[in-house]
Amino acid sequence: MNLYREVLDNIPTAAIVVDKNMKVRYTNRAFRECFRAARNRGTLKDATGCTSGEVCGEGVRCAYCPMRSLFSDAMKNGGRALRKLIMRGGEGDISFRIRVTPLGKYYLGVVDDAYATEIAREMYSAQDIQQRLLPPARSGTGAHYSFMYIPCREIGGDLPDVYEVGGETMGFLADVSGKGISAGMLSAFVKAGLDKSEPSPAKALGGLNAKFQELNLDERSYVTAAAVRIDRERREIVYSVAGHNAPMLLKSALGIDEIVMNSPPISGWIPDFTYSDRAIGYGKGDILVLLTDGVTESRNAAGEQFGIERVEDVLRRSESAERFIERLKAALKEFCGTFDDDLTAIAFDL
Repeated sequence: MNLYREVLDNIPTAAIVVDKNMKVRYTNRAFRECFRAARNRGTLKDATGCTSGEVCGEGVRCAYCPMRSLFSDAMKNGGRALRKLIMRGGEGDISFRIRVTPLGKYYLGVVDDAYATEIAREMYSAQDIQQRLLPPARSGTGAHYSFMYIPCREIGGDLPDVYEVGGETMGFLADVSGKGISAGMLSAFVKAGLDKSEPSPAKALGGLNAKFQELNLDERSYVTAAAVRIDRERREIVYSVAGHNAPMLLKSALGIDEIVMNSPPISGWIPDFTYSDRAIGYGKGDILVLLTDGVTESRNAAGEQFGIERVEDVLRRSESAERFIERLKAALKEFCGTFDDDLTAIAFDL
């Protein structure tokens, strides 16, 4: 074994060996030098020089990790995968093509060649920018919340946001049409176009709709969204919806209420539509959930949808927003494995 490692350490081709638990069992010298990694084994974070402060595999940004995604695909495809990746190395971005093949009970990743591509660099920069659009992992002085955001591609089209207006917590969740780069650009527009000083969810959606008209996009482009304000003094949730398919859910001592509101999405379909606010009361200990239809419409290998009933079952068994998000992630992973749409949800402890 030592002889094999000595040989691998002295070849110019970078190599990494990963087990089924996403643990790095070995990297050769060329791989460590490429990523400026001091250790030859450990987590993917240790091996790739990731600078995230989160636990490897458990952080929000781990959904974007190209190396994790590559080996995950290999494990679902008989141990084989080939992909062009760009990752952040010790002294800058590294662009390369890596091939994964099965190696007994392990998976061997070999870098075929290293090359610079401006498009790949731009994609990585776009990922980094989009990650910065996400709300903070921890809540401030307002209502405590937890969220998940799992893009199905490098660039996602969902946008969760949590902020405060006049001391009250505002929640916003948008799902733009399309996938990939075009969806990412539209979600960036939504982030910039939402008026965060407006306490009325309906007026905030109306203002966003007016700005959307200025883009003059065709009918294939649209944004569904749900906006809420948690009024702690009156103990009520003020909400408005723009064509959002998945309902909001409110868990209380009496059970779970599905909050549905029929209205068109932000689009050119009905440009002058006036959105309205509605209110529903809540009690101490209740949990409010916003989610995109990517969650409810995720399908397993048999073609069965995850459905709102499974979401409600997870919520029914959850004592807090954080536990709901944790259990929802686990349930989706067990049910679907892989995803064809972005999965996003925000939960608030009321």
